[in-house]
Amino acid sequence: MLDGVEAVVLDVDGTLVHRAGDEVHVQPGACEVLAQIRASGRRLAIFTNGSHDSPAWFAAGLRAAGLDIADEEMLTPLRSVQAYLRMRRLDGPVLAFATEPARRFLEEEGVLLAADDGPVDAVFVAHADVVDFPLLERAARAIIAGARLLTASYAPAYAGADGPILSRGAMTTAALAKASSTRPVIVGKPSQAAMRTVEEQVGARGGQLAVIGDDLTMDVALGRLGGARTILVASGISGRLALDAIPERRRPDAVVGGVAELLDWL
Repeated sequence: MLDGVEAVVLDVDGTLVHRAGDEVHVQPGACEVLAQIRASGRRLAIFTNGSHDSPAWFAAGLRAAGLDIADEEMLTPLRSVQAYLRMRRLDGPVLAFATEPARRFLEEEGVLLAADDGPVDAVFVAHADVVDFPLLERAARAIIAGARLLTASYAPAYAGADGPILSRGAMTTAALAKASSTRPVIVGKPSQAAMRTVEEQVGARGGQLAVIGDDLTMDVALGRLGGARTILVASGISGRLALDAIPERRRPDAVVGGVAELLDWL
């Protein structure tokens, strides 16, 4: 299954870990899989659609839970939104629905954030702890006037140890899309911007990658978008599915019960 694969892209929640409140539980075999990927000489990227803090913050949290992940291996929509802005040559002010740590990271990376009463070229919805109606109205009017509506993720939920965790970003994006009659552009998984970010990080093209995750609509869709090999992990939100029960256009190359089953392929 992984012959000829030069780099592996792994999801986080539902694949490497499960979250229960503030607790992070490492999935069986996850540590061994990371070690074996490196031992095989393959490059590694970890991509989560989490966007409430910097990629380095996510990497540090996973290390604290016991997973050997370097800061530079960690990818999130806060990185891929930059790829989208570069690809579209958008360098004007961005109105961001984001936490303060996420806003600081974007500014440090050179993203121009919109002033309180200034112009807006794009609206980017990450994770926000608080959303008020004046900000929603300002963003919707900017979108109606021509600003791009970008979102880290439009998936309604992601896998938690006690069931699906609802996405505040998706809720906020849905409100803006409805108010402005605009279809949002996803810049996290799955998107061309996310695939470009992965390719730049690992130095390999999509066809040389294996994308592994628990969500058909995000992880498998990302891999198929780039022509990568795709493996669905049944320990997360999609659950155990038979390959022939999945429509061909969405079908992964393989389904495993958990990441520990990947050890035989590495």
